[in-house]
Amino acid sequence: MTLAGLIALVLLIAVAAYACAGGTDYGAGFWDLFAGGAERGKRPRWLIDHAMAPVWEVNNVWLIFILVIMWTGFPVLFQTLFAAMWLPLALAAVGMVLRGAGFALRKPMRRVAGRRLYGALFAIASLLTPFFLGAAVGGIASGRAAPGTLPSAEVWANPTSVFFGLLTITATAFLGAVFLSRDAERFDAPDLVGYFRRRALGSLAVVVLLGVAAFLVVRGDAPHLWHGLTHGVGLALVVVAVVCVLATAWLLLRSRGAWTRTTAIGTVAAAVLAWGFAQRPYLIPPSLTVREAAGDPTSLTWLAFVTLVAVILVGPALVLLYWLDTHGELESLTDADLRRGAPGNPAEGE
Repeated sequence: MTLAGLIALVLLIAVAAYACAGGTDYGAGFWDLFAGGAERGKRPRWLIDHAMAPVWEVNNVWLIFILVIMWTGFPVLFQTLFAAMWLPLALAAVGMVLRGAGFALRKPMRRVAGRRLYGALFAIASLLTPFFLGAAVGGIASGRAAPGTLPSAEVWANPTSVFFGLLTITATAFLGAVFLSRDAERFDAPDLVGYFRRRALGSLAVVVLLGVAAFLVVRGDAPHLWHGLTHGVGLALVVVAVVCVLATAWLLLRSRGAWTRTTAIGTVAAAVLAWGFAQRPYLIPPSLTVREAAGDPTSLTWLAFVTLVAVILVGPALVLLYWLDTHGELESLTDADLRRGAPGNPAEGE
């Protein structure tokens, strides 16, 4: 494998990581949007706030990593995508900002109107942002975002893009529901375990239906991608995704599914990797190969070195953070905790 090919593989893995980590957060926002009114949705939103709080900001590290690799390692790809699809990418960026602001500001707001406003920003942006990101991926996969392509709606509002956008929304909803059902067990909220487990099963069914439909659309709209998904490594990863879907459904139907998070992540990660490997040797089929898009060899060498350093220094910290979060070691302090720790208020039992 050439150095450019290795960097392209790192880029694909980073995209898969963001799809899983960031996708879980977007999915939580999806269920926040459809939780119901203030009283009906109080419990689900309480769980969403507590589950997301420790990690929602760090998940964007993957997105920053993706952008750095793109503009440093593959400047032609970066220029092509942000020239041909500036509108959906700009809307996705605005959605990320509004989503973060809404989530951060709705909890400390004292007025109900303010909480509703920021909550609506968080929830709606969590729905629209993954759609635009998925639509942009569809523009890449179908080969419409070729070098020199002028910006137009057809580049990202085509059959492949629309189905990829809808599939991205439902995949994030599926991930969010799976993680929230496990978080409900961790927070000792049995009423919410079944609540989110049913939504995980429902969203998984929609993912399967949209996945099949997208597969059929790709056959006529993106023939190179279709060939890659039905042969070689691409086909093997599709099979892995299908196995993970079946395993997740079986685990969700059991009373306790300790491995549902693993199989759910496997489903989404395998699907993203299948897309990437199916496009080989192209970054944008069939007009831009990895070799053609690669930057200067010296830049690639330094990028590989910096990536290795980042994996050594940042990787363990991310793994530790996710482990602490999923094992309930990052619970936020309550007012009672703060009072017990204040001078003159010794902790119970002392």
